Order: sequence, then structure tokens, then C-alpha cells
Amino acid sequence: MSFAPRRIDHAVLASRNLSGQVELYRRLGFQVGARNRHPWGTENHIIQFDGSFLELISTGQGFRRPADGPPTRLSFPVFIHDYLQRREGFAMLALSSKDAPHDREVFAKAGVGDFETFHFARRARRPDGSEAEVAFTLAFARTKLLPGSGFFACEQHYPGNFWNPSFQEHPNGAIALESVIMIAENPSAHAEFLSHFTGQREMRSTSLGLEIALADGQALEVLTPQAFGFRYGDITPLTETEGLAGLRIRVRNLDHARRTMLNEGIAAIERDGMLVVSSEFGEGAAIVFTAGEPAAA
Repeated sequence: MSFAPRRIDHAVLASRNLSGQVELYRRLGFQVGARNRHPWGTENHIIQFDGSFLELISTGQGFRRPADGPPTRLSFPVFIHDYLQRREGFAMLALSSKDAPHDREVFAKAGVGDFETFHFARRARRPDGSEAEVAFTLAFARTKLLPGSGFFACEQHYPGNFWNPSFQEHPNGAIALESVIMIAENPSAHAEFLSHFTGQREMRSTSLGLEIALADGQALEVLTPQAFGFRYGDITPLTETEGLAGLRIRVRNLDHARRTMLNEGIAAIERDGMLVVSSEFGEGAAIVFTAGEPAAA
């Protein structure tokens, strides 16, 4: 089986109040894109970086939960709906894919995702007001140890219509999605699944948990709840004590990011050269700002 580390494509952040979520991220200093609607009724806004993005998502007006399909089919809208019945927060992690059907086969052989691929398309609006088609195919992975978190590889079919440098200029100086953070009572119990999902065989085990190097200098951290609190100073209890918990965003200058938030009445925790917006304020997802240029690919 071929292993090559994937990179973070995007983080899916679910909220019951999409307009309120958008306002929060604008106050944090991000440029938030226009509202989009999926064919099945969920709605989203995109926050772009160079090669990765945040997806702010909720069920839209008139949304009706699709019926459950066969066991071989995982439904993106069903997952979002059911997640929001329990909580808000960091619902799903998407890694990049160059060939989703191939990744589906890789996941199936590894025993972490024998599911049909999920394809959809929508219209996207360019800065000049014109529209273009964007389309995606998803290959899902799953672990019984984290039933409340979603994992998939995402293939973009018209990347030139999606990525746009003008959408990647943020008032807070954000330049990259650096890493994602998970919490787990026993991080090593998730090593096998995460190895197959990320394509990374090698992991660094520390007293705090696991560190997994991804492509293009990105990373995935798996920390115990206690280590999460120790490292990030965020001990807000979550509805689910294990799963996707936070994001590390790289900015050009921490003082500038701090001032941007303070001007909006947001006081971040200062922690070991980082700024941390707690998961309580961030609607279930801790947001950690670090400084400097992104790591070289």
C-alpha cells in the first residue's frame, strides 16, 4: 500500500446560527466569503488561505434531513444535521485528494472507509460578480473510536475557479492554516486510523500526545484533554471529550492580530508566544494564532 502524507484541505465548522458565526469570524479579523447554498440545503461561507480553507456551515432555511442510506453510503448533509443536534464546533476534517476514487480504495483496503464517494457541484461567485462552477468528490474515512467527528479526502475538480488570492487577504494578517488539533483520552489508540487517513506512517509520540507531520509543513496534533489545557490554556469542557477540537492559524504579526481582535472586543489568551481564542467563545473550536511565514513545502 502506497503511503504519502496528505495536506489539510479544509476544516468544517458547524453552527446553528450561520449569520452569528460569520460575524464572529469577521470580528476575529478574517475575510469571510459570500453565502453559498448546496443542492441539498446546507449553506456555507468560506475563509480562504493559500491551499486550505475554513468552511463555516449550517442547515439552511427549508432544509430537510435526507433519509439514511445503505451502510456503504455516508451523507455529508446527514452528518452535518446530526452533528448540530448534539453540539456546534469543529465537525469534520478534510484532507486534500488528487483522486478521490483512488483514496476511497485505499481507505477500503485499510479497513477505514468502505463507502461510496460523494460528488457535488455548486456555483461560486468571483470578486467581479461573475459565476463559475466548482465541484468536489469526497472519499470518507471513519473510526469507531471517534463517531462524532467526520473525516474525508476532498478532490477539487475546478481548482482554478475556487482559489483566489484576493480572497486570501485577511485584516488580521492570517496567511495559513498551520495545523489541526484533536483531543483524545488515549492518543496512541488513534495512531493506526490516522496513519491510514493522513498517509503518514511516522508519528512523534510525546508526553502530551501525538504529532503527525502532514504535507506542506502542516501538522495534526492529538492531545489528551489535560495536555490540551496545558498547551493552549483552554480547559472549556466540550460536549464530546474526544474529537476535533481546534485550529492553529499562522499570522504575519501577533501584535497586529491582537489589536484587530481587541478593536472588536475580543481578548485572546496569551500563551507561550500564541494567542488563543477559547473553544467556548469560538463556538466549540479553539482558535490558536501563531506568528511567522508558513513552513516551506
